[in-house]
Amino acid sequence: MNFKLGDMVMVLDEDLQGTVKKVLGQTITIETADGFLIDFNASDLIKQKNELSKQSLTSNFSLAQKEEKKRKASPVKKGKAKFEPTMEVDLHIHQLVPSTRGMTNHDMLTLQLDTARRKLDFAIAKRIQKIVFIHGVGEGVLKLELEYLFGRYDNVKYYDANYQKYGLGATEVYIFQNPN
Repeated sequence: MNFKLGDMVMVLDEDLQGTVKKVLGQTITIETADGFLIDFNASDLIKQKNELSKQSLTSNFSLAQKEEKKRKASPVKKGKAKFEPTMEVDLHIHQLVPSTRGMTNHDMLTLQLDTARRKLDFAIAKRIQKIVFIHGVGEGVLKLELEYLFGRYDNVKYYDANYQKYGLGATEVYIFQNPN
């Protein structure tokens, strides 16, 4: 195919298009919409009919945008997990006491662990299946102690909570309930 300067071309097997800027035998240099100059073999390019291809590309793009909006508009709900409320327990020390004045680090950690134990026992007694303990990132001492606490329960499984919602500073606990 004969290419000349200014021709609009599309690259076969790639999502690229551009304008011919240089022709050296079978090597064609095109400029993309982003301003990059890229060399291609002439057999890798096809000419675009300017108005028709621009219009079809625009209409295809707008159709793709409409489809994307439709997909985003209807959220997918999965089974029981979406309807089941999750109990959240914030173990940050400022959420548990009005002031930490006079408390040592050991006192604060003990208070946080006692709170976690009480809330876990409460959830087991009230047959609540999921609890999220928000502990923060910090140095990881509280998280390690919580894992030790959860490990002493036979009917409990724990794992990192949803990253999008809580980040790295939360652990989700799933309580296996007896079908009584």
